[in-house]
Amino acid sequence: MDAPVPPKNTSAFFAQSAIAFGIALFTMLIAIYYLPADPWPKAFLALGTLFLTTSSFTLAKVVRDAQETQHVVSRLDQARMDRILAEHDPWKEVG
Repeated sequence: MDAPVPPKNTSAFFAQSAIAFGIALFTMLIAIYYLPADPWPKAFLALGTLFLTTSSFTLAKVVRDAQETQHVVSRLDQARMDRILAEHDPWKEVG
């Protein structure tokens, strides 16, 4: 018995997510640029924004990899159980 295939994201959802990310990053960088402050605080905020952005990507990848690993382990356990059940003969005497 095959495990159910998890649903995939649609291309519309992917596009909406990419557009929302782009708008959020762009507006944050524009806001920092037009902030009435000296260049040092602006640079600090810009670097913080870029670090937060890259950290978000890393966290998303780690979470996805952990889910994929769990899915593979689950499928291996299911395959093991299927093999044991297929080889089991209830009429075979023990001992």
